[in-house]
Amino acid sequence: MQKFLNHMKSKTTKSSLQQFVVFLAIFIFPISILAQEKQIREKTDSLKQYFEKARADWEVPGLAIAIVKDGEIILSEGFGVRDIEKGGKVNGQTMFPIASNTKAFTAAALAILVDEGKISWQDKVTAHIPYFRLYDPYVSENMTIRDLLCHRSGLATFSGDLVWYGTDYNREEVIRRARFLKPVYGFREQFGYSNIMFLTAGEIIPAVTGTSWDDFLKENFFSPLHMKRTITSTIDLGKFDNIATPHTDFEGKVIPIDYLNWDNIGPAGSIISCVDDMSQWLKLQLNKGIFEKDTIFSAKQSREMWSPNTILGVSESSQKMWPSTYFKAYALGWQVMNYKDRKVVSHSGGYDGMISYSCVVPDENLGFVILTNKNSSLYYPLVYKILDAFLGGDQKDWSQTILERIRKNEAAEKLAKAEAEKNRVTNTTPSLPLDGFTGTYGGELYGDATVSLENEALVVQFIPAKKLAGTLKHLYYNTFEITFKEFPSLPSGTCNFILDDKGKVSEMKIDVPNPDFDFTELQFLKKN
Repeated sequence: MQKFLNHMKSKTTKSSLQQFVVFLAIFIFPISILAQEKQIREKTDSLKQYFEKARADWEVPGLAIAIVKDGEIILSEGFGVRDIEKGGKVNGQTMFPIASNTKAFTAAALAILVDEGKISWQDKVTAHIPYFRLYDPYVSENMTIRDLLCHRSGLATFSGDLVWYGTDYNREEVIRRARFLKPVYGFREQFGYSNIMFLTAGEIIPAVTGTSWDDFLKENFFSPLHMKRTITSTIDLGKFDNIATPHTDFEGKVIPIDYLNWDNIGPAGSIISCVDDMSQWLKLQLNKGIFEKDTIFSAKQSREMWSPNTILGVSESSQKMWPSTYFKAYALGWQVMNYKDRKVVSHSGGYDGMISYSCVVPDENLGFVILTNKNSSLYYPLVYKILDAFLGGDQKDWSQTILERIRKNEAAEKLAKAEAEKNRVTNTTPSLPLDGFTGTYGGELYGDATVSLENEALVVQFIPAKKLAGTLKHLYYNTFEITFKEFPSLPSGTCNFILDDKGKVSEMKIDVPNPDFDFTELQFLKKN
């Protein structure tokens, strides 16, 4: 009898426990989910207010931001306007150039070919692109696909970018001209960011598959990820509406500027997208190559693309501002670093008048993308604001901190420029009458430029880049100030004419100090 009672008691206990579990499932768990949703909503609402204030403080016409957390898009929204003159509200569908965030797509496209056994990361570039040549035969023959994707060619950062910028050279011609670039480091010795090497990596795709880089991305990423508002060329912009306009600062005002076609450097930076579409790309990245149960690339290749290859180092100023970050490196199409004990995988992108950023934090299942329509570092404080919001720890007003630092630097630069102008040599004249400087100049790397006399002023026309025409204003002796009216984002520079021992012009040297293009790489010897 006692056994029977114990059995019934045990049965009742089990039944009660089961009922209690059901009670938890029905009542408690939904409450927990609702609490989490409320917390997320409060966090994103707070961030949205911050984004809008920062946008206004930085005088950026518009931006769009998307955040993906635990496989869900918790924010995809626009702020400000598409065009400072024409208006038009930015939203999640507004299209912006993503520039160098394209590089991660190129790396992922090659990862697909690695998975398929068609290439390996260690393949020699010349095995697929026989015409590839650099400054040294050893480097040319031993450069691998991995080398192309992690910026260790020996070239300086942005070396050769004027070869493609606005020129009519096609992709193959840009790659062929790379053999005239001079290295500043030893092969695989140091980091040197190279768009031309990424272009070369992208051209391996048609060499192996017979499909263009552009079509390969459409077939393997844009279509399966439902990225319907993502393209690889400005030529296709006419098919869409809701497009952001590029902007830059010019003479104390924010002005709209024209789009520039980047087809000839496509694999390094020509994708145009929106944050709604980029959210799908982030989901793919966070899920290590799987999207809606389809494997686009393997988890093994995901690890490869996120593994450090080239050390970047952490500057002293960066270490002071972000003491928790003690390493930075470049992987394959991505930069990696640590922040608040998490691995952060990211990349920025700079197009003329547009700046972008994409980021994933694998351990937090977090990803976000920021697209802006002005030459501005606004994205930078927003990155750390988002990271802090989700990683916890110290919270800081990064927008004001960084903006104050930038304004202080700008004031110092303005003062230095005024001082230089005050000390400039005056009351000099050129050694020759103006028509003595006219003619054709050129070199192997870039090609030709002409100097002509128009309305009693000298004009330099870069032949490969029709829009790159500079007007010259005399400064001192045989040095002139050069200004590119079609490119207001470029500062003024100098154009110096070198005379030979017979008093005739032998060379023209152009220097336009700026962070993106090295004009001093271009040789312009007098031809006629």
